[in-house]
Amino acid sequence: MWLSKMFILIYLIGVCAAQDPTEVPPSPLLQLKTAWLDVFPSEKVEFSCGIKDSSEWTFTLLRDGKNLASFPRDGSTLKVTAGAGGTERYSCVGHHEVKKTPSQTSSSVELRVYDNKPKPKISRSSSFDIMYTGESISFKCELTVSSGWEYLWYHNGKEISSSGDTLTKPSLGQSDDGQYECKAKRGMDPFFSEASEATSLQVSDPPTPTLTLQTPWHDVFENEVVEFTCELSSSIDWTFTWYRNNKKLSEDDVLIMDDDNLLNITSVSRAHQGQYACKAHLLPRGVSSGFSSTNELTVYEKIPEAALTKSPEYELMYVGETVNFTCKVSTSSGWTYVWYKDGTILSQTSQSISIYLSPSKEGEYYCLGTRSKTTATKSSEKIQQNAAEIPVPTLKLLSKWMDVFPTESVTLRCGMQSGSRWTYTWYKGTQRVQADSTVSFDSDRATLFIKSASAANEGAYKCEGHLQDRAVRSKFSSDLNLQVYDTGPRVLLLQKPTHSLMHTGDSVSFSCHVNVSSGWQYLWFKDSEILTSEGNNHTTIGSVVTTSSGSYQCQVKRGTNDAYYSAQSQWMKLDVKERPQAAITLLTGWSEVFSTDSLVLDCTVDDSNEWNYTWFKEEHPINSPPSEKHIVTPQNDPDQREYKCQGERNGRPSYSKQSTTFKTKNLLLKRRLLLSISGVIFFGIIAVFLGCIACRVLRKPDEADELPEDPNLFPLMPQLKDLTDTSCPLAEFITEAALNAPAREVEENGIICSETTQLPIVSPEDRDLMNDGNDQTENNGGLTSFQQ
Repeated sequence: MWLSKMFILIYLIGVCAAQDPTEVPPSPLLQLKTAWLDVFPSEKVEFSCGIKDSSEWTFTLLRDGKNLASFPRDGSTLKVTAGAGGTERYSCVGHHEVKKTPSQTSSSVELRVYDNKPKPKISRSSSFDIMYTGESISFKCELTVSSGWEYLWYHNGKEISSSGDTLTKPSLGQSDDGQYECKAKRGMDPFFSEASEATSLQVSDPPTPTLTLQTPWHDVFENEVVEFTCELSSSIDWTFTWYRNNKKLSEDDVLIMDDDNLLNITSVSRAHQGQYACKAHLLPRGVSSGFSSTNELTVYEKIPEAALTKSPEYELMYVGETVNFTCKVSTSSGWTYVWYKDGTILSQTSQSISIYLSPSKEGEYYCLGTRSKTTATKSSEKIQQNAAEIPVPTLKLLSKWMDVFPTESVTLRCGMQSGSRWTYTWYKGTQRVQADSTVSFDSDRATLFIKSASAANEGAYKCEGHLQDRAVRSKFSSDLNLQVYDTGPRVLLLQKPTHSLMHTGDSVSFSCHVNVSSGWQYLWFKDSEILTSEGNNHTTIGSVVTTSSGSYQCQVKRGTNDAYYSAQSQWMKLDVKERPQAAITLLTGWSEVFSTDSLVLDCTVDDSNEWNYTWFKEEHPINSPPSEKHIVTPQNDPDQREYKCQGERNGRPSYSKQSTTFKTKNLLLKRRLLLSISGVIFFGIIAVFLGCIACRVLRKPDEADELPEDPNLFPLMPQLKDLTDTSCPLAEFITEAALNAPAREVEENGIICSETTQLPIVSPEDRDLMNDGNDQTENNGGLTSFQQ
């Protein structure tokens, strides 16, 4: 009893000490991590809120006094989106997770929220409608509200730079042509302004002037007059300079530059021979055009050589093609031409001749020009012309198989070993293959695609080639036979083991089989949902769980891009039930704590089957006959380890789950501790009891005490006879039983007073005391025990 009262007193003292009614809740500190106080709608604002010791606090952000969002528990910052406009006041408050009390509200942070997103203005340094390559220009993006902006530049809708509010193009190129815009952004979670109005920049290369020889020939003789003009489509503000052999020309008595775009050579000499060109300039803007095309002026002293050209200029030409030769004399005009093949004069005399190639037309061709009986040019260079046989194309199968199924795709390739300008025609049997809803070709028709094969596509395929833009056709390639099955492949799903009912932890495997063809990849399904397993014709679940229950199917496919898929196999239903679990029960009760130090463990599996049981200590099986009970004692398990058990049987399921771990160490320790405490309490009570008895027996009155003499409450009978005024001792203890005494013992004052009068015994203690007194001798008629 007194122990219980002591514990209650200690508990009340602790509760009172834990409560401090004078404690004032702390005030958290709200900090704005964003670098500006004016924001825009939908812009992110970052705050932090904290208390000096915030490990047991959580915090809430308030906007205009209303809860907005909770800060992360890890103490990181919180990002929120600004409102729609106006002034917003933010504060935060903490909540103590243990005391369940709120903190004070922090001081507020005031933000100004604009009504709309800002829109920057863009300007440019040059107002010319057309800018030329090599010129410089700069754009400026201006945003007059708030601060902290970075600027993004866009060219034709694509971001090109974020280099600040000014975009400079020091040397324009053609790629700089287009529309320019800018935006502004700020913050780590960037907030973007609206895009500025677009400004257009047109960039062009400076126009190239055209150099024209006004005289009708390029080959002249000395003392003739030559005239050149340099022209632009728009000559306003342009000036011109003239060049011969890349050197700038200056006027002299013979060479005259009139009106800036006209060059006259009044008397040609050998010194005027060369390549003539001109350039145009915009002097105020520092823009110069490129050189015009050159015009060569040749001044001859001797008759020139004839020039032979060939068209087309293919190095390799085939039998049946036509080749054209042209003979030209570069000086003057009025020439006639003589043609030769392998040194033999041909009958043609025109400037150009055409040759239909055949093996007999192979040889060396050349020509010369004449314009009088006495004047002729030197012979032209010789051109060797060959006529090759047309090659036969090669037909290849690009897909992996020639036996296909309905709707499967097929790819065939036709190609030549030489040349890359061939195009092809396809045939199936004797019929030309045309493109339709299922058959298509690539750009040069070298590849034939059958998107979805059918019986109509079956047959022998071949191809022929012909050169693009040339009348050259090849022979047919060899045939390739395509087989198309009537139906798709049959897919069969097998299960091993074949049990439809499984228990968690069992292993099951499925295999998928296809009856025809090859090159298959395998797809697996459970309850019509595709599984991740792909590629193998089998899949294994090493340890099934209840979620493995369902209906399984497989399917095959082959090909990559337009892959062919078979029909799905039949369903295989799998039912997985939870494997029963063993449980350990302690059969030794707490009432036996004083009688035994051993523990009896009982293993059961809660189902209707009969089980044998195996016991495990520290995950290792115990080498003992299977039994549902196991006894743990300090002798057979001095370390008192952890125990598990498991049920086993011959049917299915053949084993149960292992039980949860049973720790005997803690249980035996509790029993021993209880026994020790009980013993200490018992012996403590015995010691207190014996101490009380010893104190009562051994205690004596202190003779040194000088107290007033008390009346003798227990006088002897002879003393009573000598006293005449003494009342009967212990009169107050006399009960009604004494009233029945003889009348002679009654005095006048009504007090019983006789040596033969017995005191009444009113309690067992008094009776015991009286009995003890009978064993002692009287000393002058008094009780010895009270005379000590």
